[in-house]
Amino acid sequence: MPVTARRLARPLALVLASAGPLVAQDPSVIIPLPQSSLVLARDGAVIGEVGRQVRTSVSIGSLPKYLPAAFVAVEDKRFYQHDGVDLVGIAGAVKDALTGDARGASTITQQLVGNMHPTLVDRSDKSIGRKLREQDAARAMERRYSKAQILEAYLNTIHFGHGWYGIDAAARHYFGKPAARVTLAEAATLASMPKGPALYDPVKHPERVRERRNLVLALMAEQGMISASEKAQSQAQPLVTTSETRDEAMRWVVSVARIQAERGGVPLRDGGYRIVTTIDPALQLALAKALREGVAAAETPRKRKGKAAAAPSGTLEGAGVFVSPVTGEVLASVGGRDPDRSTFDRVIDGRRQPGSAFKPFVYAEALRQGVSTAATTWQDSALRLVLPTGKVYSPDNADGKYLGPLTLREALVESRNPVAVQVGQAATIDSVALLARRMGLDAVIENYPSSAIGTASVRPLDMARAYAAFANGGVNVSPRFVLRVEDRAGRTVWTPRVPAPQYALDNRVAYIMRDIMSDVVARGTATSARRIVPARIPVAGKTGTTNGSTDVWFAGMTPDLAGAVWVGYDTPKPIAGGSAAGGTIAAPIWARAVAAYYAGGRAAQNVWSPPPGMVAVDFDRATRAPATLETLPAYRYTEWFVAGTEPGALAIDPWRLFEGGALGR
Repeated sequence: MPVTARRLARPLALVLASAGPLVAQDPSVIIPLPQSSLVLARDGAVIGEVGRQVRTSVSIGSLPKYLPAAFVAVEDKRFYQHDGVDLVGIAGAVKDALTGDARGASTITQQLVGNMHPTLVDRSDKSIGRKLREQDAARAMERRYSKAQILEAYLNTIHFGHGWYGIDAAARHYFGKPAARVTLAEAATLASMPKGPALYDPVKHPERVRERRNLVLALMAEQGMISASEKAQSQAQPLVTTSETRDEAMRWVVSVARIQAERGGVPLRDGGYRIVTTIDPALQLALAKALREGVAAAETPRKRKGKAAAAPSGTLEGAGVFVSPVTGEVLASVGGRDPDRSTFDRVIDGRRQPGSAFKPFVYAEALRQGVSTAATTWQDSALRLVLPTGKVYSPDNADGKYLGPLTLREALVESRNPVAVQVGQAATIDSVALLARRMGLDAVIENYPSSAIGTASVRPLDMARAYAAFANGGVNVSPRFVLRVEDRAGRTVWTPRVPAPQYALDNRVAYIMRDIMSDVVARGTATSARRIVPARIPVAGKTGTTNGSTDVWFAGMTPDLAGAVWVGYDTPKPIAGGSAAGGTIAAPIWARAVAAYYAGGRAAQNVWSPPPGMVAVDFDRATRAPATLETLPAYRYTEWFVAGTEPGALAIDPWRLFEGGALGR
């Protein structure tokens, strides 16, 4: 009976299940291969894999016919004629060796035997004895299985470099698509690699691989697998691979998803699970790109008086995260500049001082208590506060100036430190700390005047979460990275527990703070963000810069996103010679990611509108009083008040400020 007329192939999974005890000692048996657990984005796209080996076995019937054909053409053109050992090929190899052109003559079946059973048949052993054992096992394998089963196992076994095994993992990582969707040119590229995955890495050596790809295509045409026109068209195509940066960008969230699922009791390393995450892949890539480019630009030494300033030792780092203000789902999270350089996730584990990005919590507590309205005048002037230790604390401003009387709104827009300290003292730092924690800021906030200007250490994830409460009307939502984990059958085996949202701040106070922070972006320290994000998208936020420019931040929001970006050195030191600021480094990074999210005319899905119980009053920016007929249009603006706190209202009863759902202290 001809080899090609053997029995019809049973599904390989059934064959493997029936292999039994033969697996351990018989090199002719096709054994089950370690599988990956897949990590999926919220839209179902594969963004990563975890497991002992990165592999997802696929059926040969799901592949385009030219994909297995490409491997046959270059690796074993007589695959369908031999019995596991190609005697014609061996004769040719011997002849070539005699003329000084040594080459191998192993068939696909022989390669499978060695790759699948490396402890039984060591292919690094060049002895005659090993080769004979391999040939015997290959012939036995051909008697046991069909050609289709052998070729399927081979395609799922091959190592394609970077720890990626099997044709499907290779297609996803090199071309960003499953093996079932690769083009003819991409199939030939993958078939180029078994000869040497490192030597023929299409990302690192594109020209070398393009030449070998074209050779594979020529062999396919020569062997009648494709037409001459198909060969020519595919050879003319450029070699385009998925950028390495995609895998780097996704690695941060893949790691978090793995850890959370394993802590939930899911044995991911056994393989076959699907972790469905909350991640928006486009936003994840946009944030990673913006962070990588923004940090690199900030790290470049600036010229001073014709000379380049020396860069500090160490690598400038950064981190960024975005959550949904409605659900708390983490839409993007990038824990560092380059996971190959450092795997420390600064979004989740990094704690640094936020500087002025903390001030909104101070002002929100003052509004909550009735200590101040947005229009209350405060003095931006020199302070001398005597601490319990006897030391004198005198906060100053980054520009070394004092602007005199300012409204609370103007003080935040201009980020004046003395005003924030005064407001913090009036509201009490302990009360501010309680509010910040209710909003999701997990930090130790000491009862010191300096805490009002952001000296507590916070995590970027917590800043994004707390700012989400400003965006959504005062609700504390819990961040989560994983929606569910499914098994091979699609059954949900684990869902993370999600705490119920909690009201943390009166929605009227949240609206006023959001309105003030919109001014910060429109005409204050974060105008760089407003210039980048499309004008149709509402934006609000606050910059932060610590003493000496060792940490720079921007935390902000749109109706659909709340996020934070931090840039600094892991060992604190001045950024850009001490001249860096949150508005020039962190805010543009944040804004570029947000602009990408809203690209293509995408509209905001939620609406910011004043809740019930608000009063709008036209004010005069010059006089800091309600506008009159004499107020020039350029100086007229709308100020918002909780009903009962507007100018001319009856005496305020602070206990009534939270009717309608807000929590007390």
